[in-house]
Order: sequence, then structure tokens, then C-alpha cells
Amino acid sequence: MSGPAKLALIAGAGGLPGAVLAALPRRPYLCALEGFAADATPDVTLRAERLIPFLHHLREEGITEVCLVGAVRRPRMDPALFDPATAMLVPAMIAAFAAGDDATLRFFLGLLEEHGLEVRGVDELAPGLLPGPGLLAGSLPPQAEADATRAAAIVAALGAVDVGQACVVAGGLCLGVEALPGTDALLSQVAACAPQSGKGLLFKGAKPGQDRRVDLPTVGLATVQGIARAGLAGLVIEAGSVILLDRDQVLDFAAAQGLFLWAR
Repeated sequence: MSGPAKLALIAGAGGLPGAVLAALPRRPYLCALEGFAADATPDVTLRAERLIPFLHHLREEGITEVCLVGAVRRPRMDPALFDPATAMLVPAMIAAFAAGDDATLRFFLGLLEEHGLEVRGVDELAPGLLPGPGLLAGSLPPQAEADATRAAAIVAALGAVDVGQACVVAGGLCLGVEALPGTDALLSQVAACAPQSGKGLLFKGAKPGQDRRVDLPTVGLATVQGIARAGLAGLVIEAGSVILLDRDQVLDFAAAQGLFLWAR
């Protein structure tokens, strides 16, 4: 009879790995990617050039489940570091990179599953990080519901072609959309347009048909600070599908700045 599942957290950059670690009832096997900086010592580090030995190592450690968390940069690979088995994957890996984020994630998820590892999502392991529906801070301006509906339609269209998970709408007009540079860059772009203070919102949601095990959208303190700098009225997230980091700090900042935060 098999024993209980053993979880490995494959952790990248940003605040999400630390938040998930804090939410788990017991410490997982911690695998660090480039940029990992949480207050925990990893059990092993991972380089893309040694991917197959890494997967074999997980199985030797008795790992049966993995969760991928945190930002991941596309690696600059050193040909001298490849082992023969991983080198065989390079053509497929390059093709996946060229096809976009969704194709890249599908490639790596398929590889994990081929090695007998079940991929678990943050929404399964730490559901408290994803707010349910409701107004979390402030009050909705008159135009907010219409702008949120318009923004949700735009994000759905962006997601269908694997572009982004966020946009800014004010008075029914789209002021900008998220692309590869990310949400912070979008908000900086909008700030440069100098919209009327207190008008418009940032909307963030999952892509249509998104694999919820990986790359769920994330917002945090930097997001609401960017919203304030851009002169927007608030933030709308898709309820149950967006990770909220540093919740108390976010809500305190929103209250101090007169911003609303709505899980729609």
C-alpha cells in the first residue's frame, strides 16, 4: 500500500513562494529556480540544462506531487552544462519557447507528468490566497461595474491569443493592456498618459480555458501602489482565480489611498 503523497515546491522569484510556504500545513521539499529569495533554505536548486537528472532526483526523494510557484525567466542555457538526456529535449524546448507562454507551460507540465509527478495548483494547496467574491475595500464608483464588464471582455480576448491577463479601462475606453513586460509596466504606461485622477480601474483575471495548476494571475502591494500612481480608482480581480499577496498591507494601502478592491 502506497504512503501519503510527498509534495515538492518548485519556486521562482517574487513573493508567491513564501506565501505558499507559509500557508502549507507542513514544509514541502523545496526546489529553487533562479531568483528564488524566500526566507527558507532550498533542498535543491534547478538548472534547465539538468532538467532530466532533476526529475529523476525528485522521484528518488519519493516526490509524487509538485507545485510550480513564482515568476520564472526564460533561462540563458549553457551548452556545456547539458546532460545527454536533457540535451535531447532542446529542440522541443526551443519550439515551446517560440510558441509562447502557454506552449512553454504545456511542455513542462507534460514532462512532469511523463515522470509520474502530479501537478497541483496554488488554488488547491493554499485556497486562502485567492479571494472569493465581494468588495474587499472602498466603495464602487458609478462607472465601475460597466468598466469591469468591458475590461473582462478585453482580457478574455487577450487571453485567447496568449497575450496577457490584465487591462486598464476608464469610462469604457481601454487605456492599456498587459503584455510580456507585465502589470507594473502597464500601470507605468497608464500613469504616463495622466488619466483624470480617480477614474478607471485595473482588471486582472485568468485566461479563458487556463490550466489553473500554473500561472494564475497575481496581485499584491506593488499592484495597488501602481494603481495609485496611475490615478485610477481601484482594482477588480476575478473572484477565485487571482492570487492576492500581502492581503493586509494591500487593504490598508487601499483604504489610506481611497481605492476600491473588488473580487468580481
